[in-house]
Amino acid sequence: MAGRAAEPHVIWARPERAGRGPRPAYTRDEIAAAAVRIADAEGLDAVSMRHVAAELGCGTMSLYNYVPRKEDLHELMVDAVSGEHELWEPSGDWRADMLRVAHQTRALMHRHPWLPRLMSPVYGFSPNALRYLEHCLACLDPFEASYGTKLELVAMVNGVVTTYVSNELATTERTRSLPWSQEQEDAVRIAYLGSRIASGAYPRMAAAFAEDSGPIDLEAVFRRALTRVLDGFERTGGSA
Repeated sequence: MAGRAAEPHVIWARPERAGRGPRPAYTRDEIAAAAVRIADAEGLDAVSMRHVAAELGCGTMSLYNYVPRKEDLHELMVDAVSGEHELWEPSGDWRADMLRVAHQTRALMHRHPWLPRLMSPVYGFSPNALRYLEHCLACLDPFEASYGTKLELVAMVNGVVTTYVSNELATTERTRSLPWSQEQEDAVRIAYLGSRIASGAYPRMAAAFAEDSGPIDLEAVFRRALTRVLDGFERTGGSA
């Protein structure tokens, strides 16, 4: 806020309510839920302190008493949707459990398309995020490696999922904006690409396209990317 000295803080270390005084009109959960509703319906750019305050029916300035910065609001949002992760009893098969984590995270990001934009280690230590990380480490108990390596594995899996979903969402958004069908767009682009390949200027690309066995199975590509990450960690284990 204007006039307030900037100083670092963690929203989770800030008391939700003072020891004395009236009971707060809103909880952090309610504020986060309002922000998530706005982001789900209108996108992350629509989330502002003013918009969230209007959703709650309070004044913008009063909202700052609960959430000092917009960054804190984003952190509340990430924590709120992180609570949607299903935390099951690990099966003992760490690879299967991490694949299950990845598929669940992918589904979560599709429910909340703004989430990939906020995926950052900065927001990785909220209450629900810590429960999620603890769950992942429990799933990785059978994997013989240091905890540092295990955390790297979790981060790598999340990175693959975030990148993959970001591309999916971008493709979907672009398709919606086209004045023609995606099939028409694909046909034009494939025809152009074919003409360039046929020019002889790209022999390796020509060889790659000659191997083409049909439409790309994007689900299979997703599984292979995750499997290769897990294969790499399994081969190296705890080694540097």
